[in-house]
Amino acid sequence: MIDLVIRGGTIVDGNGGTPFVADLAVSDGRITVIGEVAARGKEEIDAQGLIVTPGFVDIHTHYDGQVTWSDRLAPSSSHGVTTVVIGNCGVGFAPCRPGDRDALINVMEGVEDIPEAVMAKGLPWNWESFPDFLDALDARQWDIDVAAYVPHSPIRVYAMGQRGLDREPATAEDLERMASLVTEGIEAGAVGFATSRTMMHRTGDGEHIPSFHAASDELGAIAAAVGRTGRGVLQMIPNLDSADYDLDVGLLMRMAKESMLPVTYSLAQWGGDRTGWKRTMDLMRGYNEAHGTRLKAQVFPRPMGVVCGLETSFNPFSGCPAYAPLAALPLADRVAALRDPEMRAKLLAEEPDEAALEGMRALMRNFEGIYPLGSAPDYEPGQHRSVAALAEAKGIAPIEMAYDLLLEDEGHALLFAPFSNYCDGNLDAALEMMRDTESVIGLGDGGAHYGLISDSSYPTTLLAHWTRDRDGERVSLPWAIKALSADNADFLGLADRGRIAVGKKADINIIDHAGLQLHRPHIVYDLPGGGRRLVQDADGYRATIVSGAIIQRDGKPTGLRPGRLVRGGGSS
Repeated sequence: MIDLVIRGGTIVDGNGGTPFVADLAVSDGRITVIGEVAARGKEEIDAQGLIVTPGFVDIHTHYDGQVTWSDRLAPSSSHGVTTVVIGNCGVGFAPCRPGDRDALINVMEGVEDIPEAVMAKGLPWNWESFPDFLDALDARQWDIDVAAYVPHSPIRVYAMGQRGLDREPATAEDLERMASLVTEGIEAGAVGFATSRTMMHRTGDGEHIPSFHAASDELGAIAAAVGRTGRGVLQMIPNLDSADYDLDVGLLMRMAKESMLPVTYSLAQWGGDRTGWKRTMDLMRGYNEAHGTRLKAQVFPRPMGVVCGLETSFNPFSGCPAYAPLAALPLADRVAALRDPEMRAKLLAEEPDEAALEGMRALMRNFEGIYPLGSAPDYEPGQHRSVAALAEAKGIAPIEMAYDLLLEDEGHALLFAPFSNYCDGNLDAALEMMRDTESVIGLGDGGAHYGLISDSSYPTTLLAHWTRDRDGERVSLPWAIKALSADNADFLGLADRGRIAVGKKADINIIDHAGLQLHRPHIVYDLPGGGRRLVQDADGYRATIVSGAIIQRDGKPTGLRPGRLVRGGGSS
C-alpha cells in the first residue's frame, strides 16, 4: 500500500515552471507518483486549494549546539525548512581536544550570541575529531535533516593549539595539518568548508576569532585540499564593507580557483557604500566567466537587523545606570517599574554607557532607522513608521516614543533596527541581489543570536511578502519556491532533494499560500539551563513532511523525528 497520498494540490515543483494540479504518492520516504493516484494511501491529505512544494534547504544556520541537545530544529522547521547546514562562518565544536572546549565555547558565545552557560550545560562533548562529531550526530534524530561544514576556527585551534587561538601565522607544517584535517572531514561526510574574516566576529572576550585575517596561503591550501576531494562547497564571511575589500575579494577568487568548487560569500547593502554590492557581484561574474569558477553571493530577502525589547539582549535603555537593576527582574515586575513616572523621567534623562551596550548604542538610538515590529511584522516599513516619525506626529521626543512602544502588550512589544539591506528605506537592492544569477538565498542564522534576531523565518517572508503582499515589484511564486529549494540543494550537491519529482526524497510542504502569515517573534526559555531564545511562528503551513513522515500539521509538531545526518552530498 502507498504510505501517503496528497490529493488535488497545486504542485509548485521547484523547477520554476508553471504550477499544476495533481495527486502525489509517497512510499518508503520517496515520491512515487505525480498525477492521478487511484489507490488509497495509509494516510491521505486533502490539498485542494493549497500549494504543494519541495521542502526548503537552508544553507546558513548555526544549530551546531542545538543539534546535540534538541531533537527539534525550530524556528527553521516551523517555516518549511527540511534540511539545514551547520558549521557556517567557520565556527563550531569539532575537531576539539578536551582542553580546548572552553575556547571554542568562547568563540561561539561571541560570534553567535549563544550564552556560555547554555553551551556548558547542553554540549555532551562525545567527540574529538570531526568524523567523531559526525558519528555523534549520526546517532541522533531530529524533525529535519542536518548537514555540516568543516569549520575553520576549530581546525586552526586543533592544528596549532594556542598559536591558532592567537592568530599567529601558520607554518608549512601547520598548513599541511589543517589541509589534512579538512580533507578528513570532507571524506567523513562534511558538505564543505566554512570560514570568516569579518572584524565583527569576536570571541566572548572581545578578541578576534582564530580565522580572522588568516593568510591567503592558508585559505588557498585548504581550498586546494577540498578541491582534491572533488566535492563540497566553500563558504566565507568576508570584510567587503571595509578597507579589506580588495584583499577579501582576491581571497574569494583564489579559493574558487584553487578548489574549482562552488564558493559562497555573504553580501548585503551597507550604508557606507550603497551600491558596493553591485560592484562586487559584477566582479565575481566576470571572474566566473573568465575562469570557469562558481562564486555565488549569499543574500538575504529582508533587512538584516536586530529586534530589541524588554526581554531581548538589548533595547534603547540597556546600558543606562537606572535600567541595570531592572534587567534581572521578571518581565511583569520590570514593566511595572518602568511605568512609574519617576523611573520614566530618570531613564529618559540618562545616556547609556557605550561599554555596557557593546557597540550597539549607535544602532539602538538611531530612531530614524528603528521601527515598531508589530504583531504582524512588517520587514519593509515606510519611513513614516519609524520611531522618529511616530514621535514627531505625536509631538514628543523619539526617546519617549521608544519608551512607550516598548511597554505595549505588557512589555512583549518589539522594535526592529535594520543595519543593512535597508539603506534606501526599501528592499529594492535586496530584490536585485536575489534575482541575480550569481546569488543564492540564505543567511537566516537559525540557532544563533538567540536574544537578538529571528531571521530563520525568512522563507515565510519570501513567500508572503515577496510573492503576495509587497507594495511594489514582486517575484513569482515558482521563482521563490525554486530559490528556497532546488537552487540551494543543487548548490550543495544534494541531488536527492529540492524538487517534487518521482524518485526524489519526500521532503514536502503543503501550504495555504493565501493564509500565510508571520507572527511577531517571542521569547521562550527552553535552552539548556533555562536559557532564553527568540522564536517566530507562522500560520499557513498545513503540513511539513520529511522523508514521507509528517513532522508538523497546522503549525503544531507531531512528535515524529525522521530527520537524519546528511553526509557528503548524498542521502540522509
